[in-house]
Amino acid sequence: MLLKRLSMLLLGVGLLFSSVVRAELPADYKVVLLTENFPPYNMANNGKNYAREENLEGIAVEVVRETFKKAGIDYHMTLRFPWARIYKMALENANHAVFVAAKLPERERLFKWVGPIGPDDWVMLARADSSISLISLEQAKSYRVGAYKGDAIDEHLRKQGLEPISSLRDQENAHKLQEGKIDLWATGDPAGRYLAKQEGITGLKTVLRFDSAQLYLALNPETPDEVVERLQKALDELRASGRVDQIFQSYVQ
Repeated sequence: MLLKRLSMLLLGVGLLFSSVVRAELPADYKVVLLTENFPPYNMANNGKNYAREENLEGIAVEVVRETFKKAGIDYHMTLRFPWARIYKMALENANHAVFVAAKLPERERLFKWVGPIGPDDWVMLARADSSISLISLEQAKSYRVGAYKGDAIDEHLRKQGLEPISSLRDQENAHKLQEGKIDLWATGDPAGRYLAKQEGITGLKTVLRFDSAQLYLALNPETPDEVVERLQKALDELRASGRVDQIFQSYVQ
């Protein structure tokens, strides 16, 4: 009887050990990271709409790189265009992820999330000489509003009953605003001002601050929980050490 119990105990330990082994990630495990030109969070250092690995820069690029390194998880990073395409790729392909993405209620169940990486306030920008004054998003319905096709702000405006004039590149809206083709530009802050400055356009003013979102790394829902947990732990440690804030300040000051 004692021998039988010992055998059952050893069998149980063996099964437990095998389950732990199965939970380990494969040696060649790698996450395919996709991002877009969304300064100052993510950008190609040559300004183009395609870049790989060391040719990417920005707040989120640096934070994500250091997070993966600290977590000991390999990755491949690519910047592509447009956002709608890479969002769909991350949603439909295992071991793929996209950043930075706003964690909206309607998106939450579609991905596994690591973050937040940083904030993104939503604003309505107008030209410096504009007389437009808003106290609510409802009032913006009377104006031509430009937005970035497929992103969270564009989706939010449509749900609020607005019909934004969407562009495939957000910086196109800075030129449309300057040229009088739109009255208002719905964009993120500081992203919108950074984009406009890169295009040689300054002096835009905020006429409404209508929402705020936190930006995350969105991983395909089939991503192993172990990966998500290791990445979140690494990011939390980077933030606690002050490293995340240090990266932010290097871009906005």
